Amino acid sequence: MDQRDRLIVALDIDSVARAEALVAQLGDSVTFYKVGYQLVFNGGLPFAQALVASGKKVFLDMKLHDIGNTVAKGVEAIARMGVTFLTVHAFPQTMRAAVEGARGSDLKVLGVTVLTSYDAADLAESGYRQSVSDLVSLRVGQALEIGLPGLVLSPEEAAATRRRVGDRMLLVTPGVRPAGSDSGDQKRIMTPGDALRAGADHLVVGRPIVAAADPKAAALAIQAEIAAAV
Repeated sequence: MDQRDRLIVALDIDSVARAEALVAQLGDSVTFYKVGYQLVFNGGLPFAQALVASGKKVFLDMKLHDIGNTVAKGVEAIARMGVTFLTVHAFPQTMRAAVEGARGSDLKVLGVTVLTSYDAADLAESGYRQSVSDLVSLRVGQALEIGLPGLVLSPEEAAATRRRVGDRMLLVTPGVRPAGSDSGDQKRIMTPGDALRAGADHLVVGRPIVAAADPKAAALAIQAEIAAAV
């Protein structure tokens, strides 16, 4: 893996023009970008395809969850876009359908275990009786059995999950904040170096770069921390 690919910059921006300007500003310091709802619903799908055509890697963060046939057909269509990662919610039926939809392509489907903005109180409010770690563990086991290529989980669950899955799955961690950064709405966070040492393969970082006074300097600082930790 190109070590620069370990950093995925989240383009949580509501304008393609602003996203294009940021990508140009970051230049070769960033090779991998996440495009999610905020940008997708502002013209972000053609922009994602343009990023792929320019040689960048794209993580399309759609968190698909629907009846199996709908998920499978959606994943088939997304696979044709040439993006590298796609997220689905880590429910067994959804994961099985996504694996089928991606079959024969280079697309890697990632199962979202428990959102990093959730804690035990949020799960209880949603009707779950498990702790965050127990629910993540359940979904890790199901994803392994189904053959999903990777998972999205908080850095706090990365170490235990890495011990369990070995090198059979990619682990992608949002909730990564450089030391001293505002945690925002994230509740289960870790620094870039600590997340990598815990077993993460890729780190998703948004606001600490996107909202920085000098985004390229912020990205290069994180890349340096990644290089020191790997």
